[in-house]
Amino acid sequence: MKWLTKGAIILLIACLVLAAVSCGEEEEVKELRIGVIGPMQFQHGQHHWAGATLAADEINAAGGIQVGEDSYTVTLVQVDSNELVSVTDASSAAEEAITLDNVDVLMGTIRSEAALAVQEVAMDYETIFMVCGSSTVEMSNKVADDYDRYKYWFRITPVNDLYLGQLNFLLVGMVAQKIGAELMMPPKLAVMAEKAAWTESIVAAAQAYLPPQGIEVIGVWQPSDKATDVTAELTAIEDAGANMIMTALSGTVGIPYARAWEELEIPAASVGINVMAQADDFFENTGGFGNYETTLNTLARDVELTEMTLPFIDAFIEETGEMPTYNAGTYDAIYILKEAIERADSVDADDIVVELENTDYDGVAGHFVFDDNHDVTWGPGYITALGVQWQDGELVGIWPPADGSWNGVVYEGIVDYELPSWVVEYWTQ
Repeated sequence: MKWLTKGAIILLIACLVLAAVSCGEEEEVKELRIGVIGPMQFQHGQHHWAGATLAADEINAAGGIQVGEDSYTVTLVQVDSNELVSVTDASSAAEEAITLDNVDVLMGTIRSEAALAVQEVAMDYETIFMVCGSSTVEMSNKVADDYDRYKYWFRITPVNDLYLGQLNFLLVGMVAQKIGAELMMPPKLAVMAEKAAWTESIVAAAQAYLPPQGIEVIGVWQPSDKATDVTAELTAIEDAGANMIMTALSGTVGIPYARAWEELEIPAASVGINVMAQADDFFENTGGFGNYETTLNTLARDVELTEMTLPFIDAFIEETGEMPTYNAGTYDAIYILKEAIERADSVDADDIVVELENTDYDGVAGHFVFDDNHDVTWGPGYITALGVQWQDGELVGIWPPADGSWNGVVYEGIVDYELPSWVVEYWTQ
């Protein structure tokens, strides 16, 4: 380079530096960092993660989230709340995600006690927190009581525990009618609810609401959500003369419960909420027991809630080998968030909140609209949930009834509910 003048060399170096800087600017990636928080050692958290991953991959493949002329890549951060083992771990995990991992949004959780703790942390940092697993109405009540602080909180799934109670009673009523028609006897119901905050309103409502409907409540049994043996409770329920059991079980207790219920041939139809019974590996985990177990769910393999439902189920099964539980609602959460950001044309949390409040979205689980307390709306034309039952080793949809008797709602793929064979034999012999 002897032929270059000193000035030319300086100019060349300056151009090279400018080119390098410009190249660096072009390669800069804008990202929206979403913390997916849940018990990652358990199926609940794993489905949080799998649902979010499917959504993020689809959105990124399509060009990301558009804000003005900028395109934001969705970057997921896995946050292990450990909440099924230690509730107190959830809040510290959330704070670390916000302050160290720099997440812009949190979504997930399952235990209400943990979700409440995470809610406080997220609100401290004015971070959007989208619940995809906890039902306690206490969280949405806080939005009503102190909007300015709690406006960053929204619930995607499930519906709140007041609605869950009503859904439970609809399923209970369906089974009670079946008992009356086939067994020719009045329904006598035992409540089996884990000892947890989210079940309190359901238990209280069952005792107040069901007896006037002609369903006698003969007792309440409340094991730990992590109990490994509920033989004593089930034996007591049988001795009390129950022909129905209404469950409210979200923890691992749902496995030993269902196993013992069939293995002991407890002569009472089981219906309600058993989160463990929502997944494909339920039969494997129970050792082949639990047939006829009936639970509320968000999805069923052959039931089409919207045009998005079955493609999502197929993709989730292809990716994980499992049927998605309601915790996979992180998939809908990310798409709802994406649409709100693009309508707001901003990644500012306050701007996004305004557009989240205006959500009107057909997702995997149904039609999403938030109420004034940022709870997802439940009812015909919105999110309805499903009743599902294990029949001959297959999880099938059994509610809303195929005849449209619930507000005219009919979904393709729904089949009839069946009483357990041993219950029928016990009471008709």
